[in-house]
Amino acid sequence: MAYTYDKTLETGHTLIDSQHKELIAAINGLMEACNQGKGREETKKTIAFLKSYTDKHFGDEEVLQQKYNYPDIVNHKKLHQTFKDDVKAISEDFDKNGTSVALTFKVNNIAAWFINHIKIQDKKVAAHINSQK
Repeated sequence: MAYTYDKTLETGHTLIDSQHKELIAAINGLMEACNQGKGREETKKTIAFLKSYTDKHFGDEEVLQQKYNYPDIVNHKKLHQTFKDDVKAISEDFDKNGTSVALTFKVNNIAAWFINHIKIQDKKVAAHINSQK
């Protein structure tokens, strides 16, 4: 099942929305590779993308939250850190054991977490930022 970037994922912030689109494209690329029997090769690439993406994207989001005094910034940062820890654990698993169907499944589960995070948490942040402008 591929993810589609639609209105339910729009936050109304151009930078954040464009970064979310990048993430969805990367996850869809992994799922497509899995469907073609090439998931093992794509998993390494996707893990590397997720590591750099989370540093950049979460950093950008947190700067915006600070700038606009987002009242739930502490909890939002904790959610980001949990996600980063999950990506780190997957990366370490990959480095230690190589790729597997189970590891690819874990990467795909991260996508589901992130979609939910966008729809609930990031939309709250965006609504707050938009109310401050």
